Amino acid sequence: MIKKLFVIMAVALMPLVANAQFEQGKIYSGASLTGLNLSYSGLEEFNVGLQAQVGTFAADNLLVYCQGGWNHQGSSVKTDQVELGLGGRYYILQNGIFLGANCKYVHGAGGYNDVMPGVEVGYAFFISRTVTIEPSIYYQQSLNDHSDYSKVGLKVGFGIYL
Repeated sequence: MIKKLFVIMAVALMPLVANAQFEQGKIYSGASLTGLNLSYSGLEEFNVGLQAQVGTFAADNLLVYCQGGWNHQGSSVKTDQVELGLGGRYYILQNGIFLGANCKYVHGAGGYNDVMPGVEVGYAFFISRTVTIEPSIYYQQSLNDHSDYSKVGLKVGFGIYL
């Protein structure tokens, strides 16, 4: 009985904790692991990547951030890529669900350069007052070659809200 009461109270108070973290002026930093064969594009068979983000809440529920990353692509591409970009997220209903949009510049070996606008939807699951696990589904549109380089995938990240 006490366990059930505790769980009900924790679930009821969770939106209040999330609410305090999405206020204007708060700082966000995060890191994501992408790929691991959880993404698909027309050219890749294996992909693994790391991303880092840092940003601030420009308004309540509206995060703007800078991102940098590294991707390793195997099989027929066999190249490493670095990326730099800007993005934003809007957190819906103070519950941790977010919609995001970004645009990044990608540079790879052999003179590959691309601009990739993208969208994502995810959830910021608070494991403590300031730390989250953030799974999301994303789509990145290649402006260089849509059929070979555009991607749909899943990434799992960690975020810190200060």
